[in-house]
Amino acid sequence: MIRKIIKIDEEKCTGCGLCASACHEGAIEIIDGKAKLVREHFCDGFGDCLPKCPEGAITFEEREAPAYDEDAVKASKEVRKDDAGPADSDGTETAFSRPLSRLKQWPCQIKLMPAKAGFFDSEELLIAADCTAYAYAGMHEDFMKNRITLIGCPKLDGVDYTDKLTAIIRDNDIRSVTLVRMEVPCCGGLQRAAENAIKASGKLIPRQVVTISIDGKILSVE
Repeated sequence: MIRKIIKIDEEKCTGCGLCASACHEGAIEIIDGKAKLVREHFCDGFGDCLPKCPEGAITFEEREAPAYDEDAVKASKEVRKDDAGPADSDGTETAFSRPLSRLKQWPCQIKLMPAKAGFFDSEELLIAADCTAYAYAGMHEDFMKNRITLIGCPKLDGVDYTDKLTAIIRDNDIRSVTLVRMEVPCCGGLQRAAENAIKASGKLIPRQVVTISIDGKILSVE
C-alpha cells in the first residue's frame, strides 16, 4: 500500500540515537553508527522522531510500504517489557527494571566525539571522569539528565583533552559546563583540561566542578 512513512538521510545522520529513543513503536535502531528504519510495519507515520533529530535527517515520504501493524507493535512492547526483568516481590526495582539511560547522544568518549555536531547546539555540557558513573549511583538522574555527556580519563587515554574540549566549546552553542570528577589526584588532569578549554574558547559561560568521593558521596560543588 502507498502510505506516509519516515525517511532517514544517512548522510546527515550522526547516530546520536535521539530518534530511536523518541520512537515509541521501536521502528528505528542505531546500526553501524546510523539510524535505520528497521521495521517499516512499526512506523505509524506520526513522526515523533522528527523534532528530536538535531541534524534534520528525518523527513516524511509517501511510498509503497507495509501497513502499520498495531498488534505487532503491542506484542513487541510486551516482549521488551518482559526482557527488562520483573520487579522484586515487594515491588522494588531490580537491576533490570530501572529507568532507561539519560545519555542523549552517541558517542560519549571525549576522544571519539566530533568537534562540531548539531546535538551540541543550545545544550548544557557534562564532562565526567570515567569512574564517576560507577562511584556515584545517581549519575544519570543528577548529572546526565538534560545534558550532553562527555567522558574520559586522561591517565588511561594518555592524552591532554584541552584541544578537543576547546574546539567543542568554541565551535558549538554550549550553554554551560559541568565537570564531575573523582577526589583522586589523576582527575586533576581532566579538570585542568576543561578549565583551560573554557578559557581558550574565549566564551563566558557558567561552569561548576563537582567532586565525588571514592565511596560515592558528593564532597564539594564549586
